[in-house]
Amino acid sequence: MRDSSPTGEPGTSVPDRGSLRLLLALARQIAYKRVVLLVRYPVNTLGRFLTTLLFFLMLFYGGRELGGAAFDDSLGGLIVGFFLFTITVTAYSALAWNVTREAQWGTLEQLFLSPHGFGTVFVVKTIVNLIESFCWGFAMLAAMMLISGRFLTVDVATVVPIATLAVLSVVGVGFLFAGLALVYKRLDSVFPLVQFSFVGLIAAPTIDEPALAALPLVAGSNLLVRAMTEGTRLWEFPLADLALLVAVGVGYAALGYAAFYVAQRRARKLGVLGHY
Repeated sequence: MRDSSPTGEPGTSVPDRGSLRLLLALARQIAYKRVVLLVRYPVNTLGRFLTTLLFFLMLFYGGRELGGAAFDDSLGGLIVGFFLFTITVTAYSALAWNVTREAQWGTLEQLFLSPHGFGTVFVVKTIVNLIESFCWGFAMLAAMMLISGRFLTVDVATVVPIATLAVLSVVGVGFLFAGLALVYKRLDSVFPLVQFSFVGLIAAPTIDEPALAALPLVAGSNLLVRAMTEGTRLWEFPLADLALLVAVGVGYAALGYAAFYVAQRRARKLGVLGHY
């Protein structure tokens, strides 16, 4: 939003209360739309939750039957991994698939007409998606702990910042594929493959291969396991580990958004925004 000088000349762009109110109104509308879609299609909503829970049940009962005591030692890591996977997939899919759905609904071009700007709309969508993903994640975490009888340390002041920074790297991947979807439209077969790769990243050990910590989710997953199974607080982690987590999360998010920005300019230049 531009401020005007006393002479009526446009000044520099600075945030003010009016622009903040507009952004909050935009966030409320996006959140309201998400709630409406979840409530209007209850079978699909419940199916998403039950599918992930069923996958956990298969691993839990199968692993307990085959692994015995050894499986019990790794149960905490399994629960944390599924918790992070639930948040990750929800945040990624909501962003990467959003462009495709908007194109199918015929509303994609309308987003470019928003006074906020297309990029701002998608950033706000991302924030709303992150909040939604944490709701799914904590619901899944509660169900897993009740079913398994293994209760972990859930210090919100530690878990939320670590999980947020871990998922930020995936948000960058989501922005990348959202940008590709603007230009190439149909990427339906690629999206699930990327989601499956998250499983390997979450489970990747950094003890044997420290270089893996530079990949999305890896550093965050390891810190989250220590926080929830060992009770380590945020301020008790080495500063170097936290700095790496911030660098990876913010770095991938920035690179992904830059790719998204270039892709949307490319799509506008080619005149393919309204195509599907």
